[in-house]
Amino acid sequence: MSIGIFLSAPMGPIGILCVQRTLNSGRNSGFFTGVGAAVSDLFYCLLVGLGISLVTDFIADHVNILQIVGSIILIVYALYMIVHNPVSQIKENIDQRDDRVRDIVTGFLFTLSNPLIMFLIIPLFARFSFPLPEYKFYHIIIGYASIVLGALLWWSVITFFVDKVRTHFNIRSMWLINRIIGIIVLVLSIYGLATGIYAYLGELNII
Repeated sequence: MSIGIFLSAPMGPIGILCVQRTLNSGRNSGFFTGVGAAVSDLFYCLLVGLGISLVTDFIADHVNILQIVGSIILIVYALYMIVHNPVSQIKENIDQRDDRVRDIVTGFLFTLSNPLIMFLIIPLFARFSFPLPEYKFYHIIIGYASIVLGALLWWSVITFFVDKVRTHFNIRSMWLINRIIGIIVLVLSIYGLATGIYAYLGELNII
């Protein structure tokens, strides 16, 4: 459970997306987005736990390219947050309020686009000694289920508190929050893009 919480706790893009959806569409939308993220975390945990060295080696060999591509995706997302009017989104959600499959799928894909999370999973597995060779099969199943449970516990708590303050925000304040968060993500993404390009050019011995 601690692994699941530690994987979800950093307020990265998926955390911002969950908060945004909770503010704009209600707690369920934010929570089910977190469910999708938890499924993606489980996928990467399984890759690490099963010892698929091919995947980890690929990430290690192409970390700069992945950082550049991921930063570009986040820049596009940040620009969308800055210019998008939540009024239209709220109107759309009148008919889509129960579209939980969409929330789960987008949360899953958004988290899946960041394979670098595996480099957080590896030290967490080492820190909590999971999985150990002497573990039985059912121990492994319970362990992975607990990771998902820890992640869901985190998203449940976060969306609960965000939903409690949601009533204090009107449409204008929601749009302002979207823009502020979008600008923060944009700045961090541009920095990530710049450092990724710089590292990649250094890898090619161009600079």
